[in-house]
Amino acid sequence: MPRPKKMRFISKQLTSSSFIPENTAPSGTQLLPLEAMEAIRLRDFEGMDQETAALQMGVSRQTFGRILTQAREIVAEALVKNMRLQIDGGTYAFHDGRRRRRRRGQIP
Repeated sequence: MPRPKKMRFISKQLTSSSFIPENTAPSGTQLLPLEAMEAIRLRDFEGMDQETAALQMGVSRQTFGRILTQAREIVAEALVKNMRLQIDGGTYAFHDGRRRRRRRGQIP
């Protein structure tokens, strides 16, 4: 049985949950998880380096890189194939601005 996914922290709620091609009927739908959208926002829009963005999302740099690569592939396919891009789902929690860490041996 695989290990459960670690929660990814998301800073902002999106104002829009889908993007649809204009002037043509979409040829299908691509699903972009919310943590993938957050990775694109942090790296490509905010201009953060991967290490800083990974810390903000609460994942390792390697995991952040994997999320970002998958997100870019999904967005590229939606753009090239004229598909609707639906942003929904994923393994995430909203970041409250404070970093909380549990020490080893502590009961939550």
